[in-house]
Amino acid sequence: MSATAPTPAPSLPRSWPFEEARKLAERMAKSGKSAALFQTGYGPSGLPHIGTFGEVARTSWVRRAFTELTGLPSKLLAFSDDMDGLRKVPDNVPNKEMLAAHLGKPLTRIPDPFGTHASFGEHNNARLQSFLDSFGFEYEFASSSEYYAAGRFDDAMKEILRKHDAIVGVVLPTLGPDRRATYSPILPIHPETGIVMQVKLDVLDTEAGLVAWTDPATGARHETCILGGGGKCQWKADWAMRWHALGVDYEMSGKDLIDSVRLSGAICRILGSTPPVGFTYELFLDEQAQKISKSKGNGLSVEEWLRYAPPESLSQYMYNQPQRAKRLYFDVIPRAVDEYIANALKAHAQPAHEKPANPVWHIHGGRIPQEAHSPLSFAMLLNLASVVNAETPDILWGFIRRYNADATPQDMPLLARLVEYALAYYRDFVRPAKQYRAPDDTERAALADLHAELAKLAPDTPAEDIQTVLYEVGKRHPFAELRAWFGCLYQVLLGQQEGPRFGQFIALYGIAETMALIARALREGAG
Repeated sequence: MSATAPTPAPSLPRSWPFEEARKLAERMAKSGKSAALFQTGYGPSGLPHIGTFGEVARTSWVRRAFTELTGLPSKLLAFSDDMDGLRKVPDNVPNKEMLAAHLGKPLTRIPDPFGTHASFGEHNNARLQSFLDSFGFEYEFASSSEYYAAGRFDDAMKEILRKHDAIVGVVLPTLGPDRRATYSPILPIHPETGIVMQVKLDVLDTEAGLVAWTDPATGARHETCILGGGGKCQWKADWAMRWHALGVDYEMSGKDLIDSVRLSGAICRILGSTPPVGFTYELFLDEQAQKISKSKGNGLSVEEWLRYAPPESLSQYMYNQPQRAKRLYFDVIPRAVDEYIANALKAHAQPAHEKPANPVWHIHGGRIPQEAHSPLSFAMLLNLASVVNAETPDILWGFIRRYNADATPQDMPLLARLVEYALAYYRDFVRPAKQYRAPDDTERAALADLHAELAKLAPDTPAEDIQTVLYEVGKRHPFAELRAWFGCLYQVLLGQQEGPRFGQFIALYGIAETMALIARALREGAG
């Protein structure tokens, strides 16, 4: 009897984190390295914003996929360029006058306008770590000021001095005339003012890190040792220097930095290293389709999102199509919540080898919790809250238990959280925007017909059977399409432009209660 060939292991999914992990695995195989270094960069000149979270989340998903693919160890370094000079005062901070007096100084050498930390840089670093920690990210935080001061970049700084002219030659063609006249890849710290100086350098002693430069304001000539925190790299050179000095293997960045990535890659090669594997993601836009800016504070903050929806929903939003520009404002929250719920439900039914294709597998680091499910969508809860004018969770739970007698906050913790979020979202967004309209003649006839059909149904009629009745009633009346009939139900009965599957809503809200809604709409819309 011939031996049976072994069954090949299922291939890993073609989701985008695994595609990125495959690229990194190829790099690791070529380099011979046994551990991978992922990096995310953060410029703390403004308060942390949701785009920063998105970059760390996405990088973490690639890292998890890399582990699953290769079994190799890795580390994620969240690097803050807190030694950068403050170029302008952010719009969304207090004590702007005080900050204006410190323009040009490293962020870690400027007082904290909030008064909670030793410096502005430390305040923003703490904010960054706080919201990354709230999502359970596994990372190591790195401060540019600390790395420079500790001499961790000294060897790389000396290499930049050795290759100074070659680096300048690569960068100058990308600059305007004024900046060309003052450009150097290394910026000395002024010994008297503490300002990060953008001046031309004369390299005096490479091994000692000694440079000479002229203060354009006073004409004074200075000699500065740029090692040990006496200077820092201009940011594009800084990016390349970190790749070289730390051995970064993977880093993603936004579409607005494509040219900077290219230039930093060229500098990294001049220093003798191979740039990391990169991934370009599209930018987030606010409600007016403007780029979200940490200095302007436009768009949603992490704190605002978490006021109205669970953190898993934010991760779901970040996972979807990272190379496509997406608007990021309050209206996207309900859809993101329901996408997460649908994917969690799907994940529980999937075999183990298919789960890594599911966004929920990435969101939960490969360990999908059993409690990650809800029998009701967020949109359904919002519509229920809207119709009953719910102010407390008990009101919603009364309807939920009638729909599902076994539902309790203890047994369905995700649903319990969604109830609380739905109430907050309803109070702040749904209730102020509710706008009912009167039905036209076609709609009045259809609503009266639906009222009569619902009267024939038992109180416990399943949602699918009610949905069938809705379709049949809509088809009996001269709507251009069934979508117009359901639009009528949402606008006339619920006071909004769209809503959930209406048969399920009726099953949840109650047949008699829905008939009362219809009767009121017909009565108030008459004449």
